[in-house]
Amino acid sequence: MSDTFMTADPHDTFSLLEGMLSSSAPRVRAGIAPAVFEIRALDVSYGSKRVLHDVSLELPEKRITAFIGPSGCGKSTALRCLNRMNDEIPSFRSRGKIILAGQDIRGKGVDITALRRAVGMVFQQPNPFPMSVYDNIALAVGEHEGRSARSTMDGIVEQALRQASLWHEVKDGLKGSALALSGGQQQRLCIARALAVKPAVIMLDEPCASLDPISTARIEELLLELSTDYSIVIVTHNMAQAKRISDKVAFFLMGRLVEMGDALQVFEAPARSETAEYISGSFG
Repeated sequence: MSDTFMTADPHDTFSLLEGMLSSSAPRVRAGIAPAVFEIRALDVSYGSKRVLHDVSLELPEKRITAFIGPSGCGKSTALRCLNRMNDEIPSFRSRGKIILAGQDIRGKGVDITALRRAVGMVFQQPNPFPMSVYDNIALAVGEHEGRSARSTMDGIVEQALRQASLWHEVKDGLKGSALALSGGQQQRLCIARALAVKPAVIMLDEPCASLDPISTARIEELLLELSTDYSIVIVTHNMAQAKRISDKVAFFLMGRLVEMGDALQVFEAPARSETAEYISGSFG
């Protein structure tokens, strides 16, 4: 295994990462998936404030894992450790290991740009670039792969938009401003932008928090479709959403991982009283 994440296709680098839902029943998908990420004894602090305490868990390949818990419990911090976004914060400090494809991504030899290509990120607020729909995707691809022939880029843009279930809505307006799209369309464009660089993992931090119920259902349906080919990690406060789409659920409280298990087990028969109280709405 190479000491750095450097390849034209992250699916090669990570060779081991190989209708709208209305039911409130937890999602059940048979089979045991290998781990795409292994987090071992992860501690995180911002200055003197410790925000994650000895967190260890495994995230399964080609499954949806939901991080749940009240505000300030550390779930977003844990998510952003997976592509080292927290490194941008001067006071950030961490200990432990985060293993991806047999390599600790916290190591000094890791190519951060290649890591963030392989582990894509979609944020709470849709953040399309103030340019055309087409250029939103072309710019992201160009940053990682350099210039491509127009015909090649046309194919990449179309494929990404099709994967994000957006192509038929925007194909006649690719040169129009991305900012003119609805909120739900903008969020799907951001997902398409992440998909265009061929990630192995897609992370989403409250991706539906600012969306209406119809747009939320479209995003959930999309994530279920994508989980057959991508490993997905989502932070959400929406318990119904976590039930509908997740295969695994990790419950965080006060910087600690309280419980992790199959969605059916966590929601129907939680092992810890704190988990039961949280999902029943007693706090948070």
